Amino acid sequence: MAKIKLEYLWLDGYEPTQNLRSKTKVEEHENFKGTIAEIENWSFDGSSTKQADGGSSDCVLVPVAIYPDPTRINGYLVMCEVLNADGTPHSSNGRATIDDDNDDFWFGFEQEYFIMDTKTQLPLGFPIGGYPAPQGLYYCSVGGKNTHGRKLVEEHADLCIAAGLNFEGINQEVACGQWEFQLFAKGAKKAGDEIWVARYLLDRLTEKYGYYIEYHPKPLGKDMDWNGSGMHANFSNSVLRTCGDKAVYDKICEAFRPVVLEHIAVYGAYNDQRLTGKHETASIHDFSYGVSDRGASIRIPIATVQRGWKGYLEDRRPASNGDPYKIASRIIKTVKSAL
Repeated sequence: MAKIKLEYLWLDGYEPTQNLRSKTKVEEHENFKGTIAEIENWSFDGSSTKQADGGSSDCVLVPVAIYPDPTRINGYLVMCEVLNADGTPHSSNGRATIDDDNDDFWFGFEQEYFIMDTKTQLPLGFPIGGYPAPQGLYYCSVGGKNTHGRKLVEEHADLCIAAGLNFEGINQEVACGQWEFQLFAKGAKKAGDEIWVARYLLDRLTEKYGYYIEYHPKPLGKDMDWNGSGMHANFSNSVLRTCGDKAVYDKICEAFRPVVLEHIAVYGAYNDQRLTGKHETASIHDFSYGVSDRGASIRIPIATVQRGWKGYLEDRRPASNGDPYKIASRIIKTVKSAL
């Protein structure tokens, strides 16, 4: 028998932005295979996470995905859904709202974020009492003058790959101290699971560096000439991947127009500070789509057109602090309404 460490991860009930929570369960197993079937539900004190009252505080953690924990011996990361004591999905459980049981929808999320110094409370590369050089040379840069935080970012990439996430890339972003990673999954729930696990690994990694991650979509202020952070959602289903018809793409894109407010409501808090029509965003008050247009609400990639209208779409509006479960759920609902 060997002891294993199971790190149960879940989302709390804080609003407008939920936080990751986790706790460790040590169990003895013989020939543990690292599968969901081998582990059990658990519970936690929901009164401490704004998910229950003290008089009836138990919430249930239901494992939905498991990954090796590359930082621990015999360790595993267990992503969970939160249920009420009666077995119904908790109101904070965005994953339970996803209507994609056959994994027809594929999602690729581009997670942007700022690396912040805990001592200065500023992004890496920002001097105390001033500003670094203007934007321009930070994007995909190399060298200590313009590149800040690479050691952390590279280590995070290695951890995600070692954990078995479908990690697809990293790059420094437009603002100083701003980075991005990309993940892809066949299945909306799986895509959400992997973004949350990747965020967990990133947040935990900062503990040894003296940093923290800022997911606010406009942490430097809405009036500052610095890019905000988004989480662009690249999505497709079997229709988008195979239809070969521009008219179908137009119909699906137009389905997003009358439900702009419903999408913005779940695309992340304070997104109005980012979606200004500047810094590669569309205005939060407008809706548009276009081929290769990074200033549109939805971009139609040129590769999709070149393949004869077979491919995917990119919704550029989701904020960096958005919940990928809720974002995917809303996108799926809108796409299905057009078909």
